[in-house]
Amino acid sequence: MTGMFDVSKKIDTFRKATAQAVLRISSTTRLHIDNGNSPKGNIIEAAKISGTMAAKKTYDLIPYCHPIPIDYVKVDVSIGESQIQIIVQVKSIWKTGVEMEALTAASIASLTIYDMLKPIDEYLSIESIRLIEKKGGINDFKESSCSKIRAAVLVASDTRSKQEDESGRIIIEKLKGIGCNIVDYVVTPDNKATIISELKRFSDDLNVDIVITTGGTGIGPSDFTPEATKEILEKELFGVAETIRAYGQRRTPLSMLSRGVAGVRGNTVIINLPGSVNAVSESLDCIFPGILHIFKMLHGHRHR
Repeated sequence: MTGMFDVSKKIDTFRKATAQAVLRISSTTRLHIDNGNSPKGNIIEAAKISGTMAAKKTYDLIPYCHPIPIDYVKVDVSIGESQIQIIVQVKSIWKTGVEMEALTAASIASLTIYDMLKPIDEYLSIESIRLIEKKGGINDFKESSCSKIRAAVLVASDTRSKQEDESGRIIIEKLKGIGCNIVDYVVTPDNKATIISELKRFSDDLNVDIVITTGGTGIGPSDFTPEATKEILEKELFGVAETIRAYGQRRTPLSMLSRGVAGVRGNTVIINLPGSVNAVSESLDCIFPGILHIFKMLHGHRHR
């Protein structure tokens, strides 16, 4: 099926793209420009205006482009002896890249100049339109290898067995999909002492790098996962839990009821996720791959 890509699961990140267009002109045309004799006026200002407008209207022109918030557009025009170069830079904070906006802006700016100079230059041509640079997106935060990361999964539930569990399996599939090694996977009752014991075993005995729990984060009479986790954490990662709730809240008003916490014990990262399948899937989309950078920090490496 063709159409727009589904970016609803993505998180907003900083995006930047730079595109270039080059027009070939004659020496006579260069003289006309220098002397202010362009038949339709100032080509530089016209290109800047048209390029900026084109960047903001890309989704109207390219069928499968998403309408996105444009935070910055800059159009630079430089005139040489035999060519005109247009450089466009576009920036945005959103779920998808801005390379099409930069390319469209460069294209329309070059067409504007072509239209303005064609009456005086029969050999005028647009020689190239290309993407120079593209930055941003979640790929910028992917670690080179996850094969050494050892993980454990804990499902807190009084009603589920391993055969009935879906949320834990979703976590395992996600971790395996990025190359992590699954060391252990347990389903335990919603019992504070039992959860504490398992978390200590994962971190102190098995020395896993990351433990992801699911279940027991609500306000029911047997929801103790956050209390159990807090009791054994050495450092709490408030930002991780806040980000999971904020991401979920944009999708369901029930996310604010989750009390999950995250933190570190020794060199083990522990993250509580809700129990529902949808909430687990959304939370994993939210924290990966950014959370993987924490392992470099735990071993003394600096931030980028």
